[in-house]
Amino acid sequence: MTQRNNGSDFPHAPEGWTQAAATSLATAEGLEINENHWDAVRALQEFYSRHEDPHINARELHDALEERFHSRGGMKFLYTLLPGGPVAQGCRLAGLEPPAGSTDSSFGSVM
Repeated sequence: MTQRNNGSDFPHAPEGWTQAAATSLATAEGLEINENHWDAVRALQEFYSRHEDPHINARELHDALEERFHSRGGMKFLYTLLPGGPVAQGCRLAGLEPPAGSTDSSFGSVM
């Protein structure tokens, strides 16, 4: 994945991603974005930047988020921030392609 430095706040942001666009998307999805959301976005962008394979494993990403946010409540905490799914909705906000299996069009977010 091509990375570019989008300022020191988001060093692993994908090419073309902007914080303003993510804020607009969050608003459209009914989120009132705060620093906790940005922490999740940074974590997702960093995870993707460490993986060369474009096919991210949804379970591995889920587990990495659980570990990263363990002190705040792990996935339970992330679901309070991203009710559309920490992986699926989080990836959208981070400008990343959600991993296969993280959404089910007939059900919604599964991760």
